[in-house]
Amino acid sequence: MLVVMDHKATPEEIEAVVATIEAKGFMARPIPGGHRVAICVLHNHGPVEPNLFLSMPGVKEAIPVTHPYKLVSRESQPDDTVIHIGPVAVGNGHLTIIAGPCAIEDAEQALTIARHVKAAGAHLFRGGAFKPRTSPYAFQGLGEEGLQILARVRDETGMPVVTEAMDHEVFDLVEEYADVIQIGTRNMQNFSLLRRAGRAAKPILLKRGMSATIEEWLMAAEYIMEGGNAQVILCERGVRTFAHHSRNTLDLSSIPVVQKESHLPIIVDPSHAAGRRGQVIPLSRAAVAVGAHGLMVEVHHAPEKALSDGAQSLYPAQFEDLCRQIMPIFATINS
Repeated sequence: MLVVMDHKATPEEIEAVVATIEAKGFMARPIPGGHRVAICVLHNHGPVEPNLFLSMPGVKEAIPVTHPYKLVSRESQPDDTVIHIGPVAVGNGHLTIIAGPCAIEDAEQALTIARHVKAAGAHLFRGGAFKPRTSPYAFQGLGEEGLQILARVRDETGMPVVTEAMDHEVFDLVEEYADVIQIGTRNMQNFSLLRRAGRAAKPILLKRGMSATIEEWLMAAEYIMEGGNAQVILCERGVRTFAHHSRNTLDLSSIPVVQKESHLPIIVDPSHAAGRRGQVIPLSRAAVAVGAHGLMVEVHHAPEKALSDGAQSLYPAQFEDLCRQIMPIFATINS
């Protein structure tokens, strides 16, 4: 249930509603809005009686929430969430570009790529310090050394950095260095990791699982928000199908569906969807055209030598082309 307060409700009236919810053994989660505060009732195992709140001072209405994902749903928050990462905004009205290599290999590699992508128009820099790989013999990342290199990239370029936390063991360390913490596709339903992300003070970029439905994806975001972290960015990165012409199948239909269901910003990772360099720019154009709030693209100055995912990484000149091509599309759909 969502208890919507009148725009003139006092802090004392809001606190009284919170106390009433908690006295029933439920959790109260106030959601500040542009015009008034709404209070979401969580951990109830059945319908909550609206009359319990309607007679209280300052209460405008009590609305049943029909979706299992309560905090993520537009029923709880009709206005779009815009997440601020330093000077960068992610969400409605913004086209945010995240770019960088799949993995941090050394400082020279990271800084070379960072300078290229910033000059072309990227807003955030991505790079893996810890790499979940299909093969245990593949490059697993530099660990804390990679995080230190990311911090150096931020210091020298001014771009906030995005990197993945694979498990509880490294989460605190990643949170110390990163501006945005990524939960990768393989961990989308790692519920203990999602709960830890819910306690983080940094924005979380939550990738869709490669076999996850949209409802499962949104419920994973609900785990994070239920833990207290409302700074969640969703990332569509393709799902596994029977196709062999690409690494995964980019589900562009998920963009408008998620935007109808949820107030959270949603971006697209065309690199992992395609798995092939030649498909990344066309998929990026399509993602912007369908209304994505941003892109996360892999770029490498020498992809033939890359230690991870070189085949899907754009050359810097190709990334420049991508940025030039998507901006007119974004301007058209937002005019």
